Amino acid sequence: MSMKLNSVGVQDIHCPIRLREKGGGLQSTVASLGLRANMPSGVRETCVAVILDIIKRYQDDIKPDIFPEIVDELRLKLQADEAMIEMSFPYFIEKHAPVTSTPSLMEYACKFSCRMSERQDFTISVWVPTTTLCPCSKEISRFGAHNQRAEINLNVKFKKFIWLEDLIELVESGASCEVYSLLKRPDEKHVTEKAYENPMFVEDVVRKVAQLTMAHPDISWFSVGVESFESIHKHSAYAFTDYQAIGCQ
Repeated sequence: MSMKLNSVGVQDIHCPIRLREKGGGLQSTVASLGLRANMPSGVRETCVAVILDIIKRYQDDIKPDIFPEIVDELRLKLQADEAMIEMSFPYFIEKHAPVTSTPSLMEYACKFSCRMSERQDFTISVWVPTTTLCPCSKEISRFGAHNQRAEINLNVKFKKFIWLEDLIELVESGASCEVYSLLKRPDEKHVTEKAYENPMFVEDVVRKVAQLTMAHPDISWFSVGVESFESIHKHSAYAFTDYQAIGCQ
């Protein structure tokens, strides 16, 4: 029996890529690629062979601005109504400690997704580590307040391309404090006190990042989720919102 499937493809194809940085340089990293398409019932050609051939020809020059070309070729060769490519990769940004200016590299998980059907749909995703400090702990405690590392996931669609650096900076500004790879004692004092003066629940962080994202002129859609890895609980705290939930038009 001939049956149309929702989608078929390959996942976790690893290959080196180069990404253009906001400062003008090129960053080399390793990406995990996934490609898939909705498979028409009458097509007998092996989709995996087609996908692997496309990856082989493009892997030395994988970059976001050729995603539409790759996805459209995949869609046409498989006679599919829709095709998609996802590219997940670590991205590194040099950050300077807030007091001593000590440099270090911070790693951020990122993903580019491109879906092609009758129109193109491109999404940028970032996962940004931050610090949150508990407001109720600060209010009821005589000494200090518990804080923890949190991870903020922001997904955006855009009118004009947005640099990863700008998205990450936007997200970091929505938490109690940023996270750094390397801090000296004056820096530790600064970030501890900054978080203490800026207590936030995960709900507060989601609202703040959503407000900052809505104010960005080049973002047309977004979703944001925050997971706080609680330091005094076994469970995590979590909050989420998106463009529709806030009622954006």
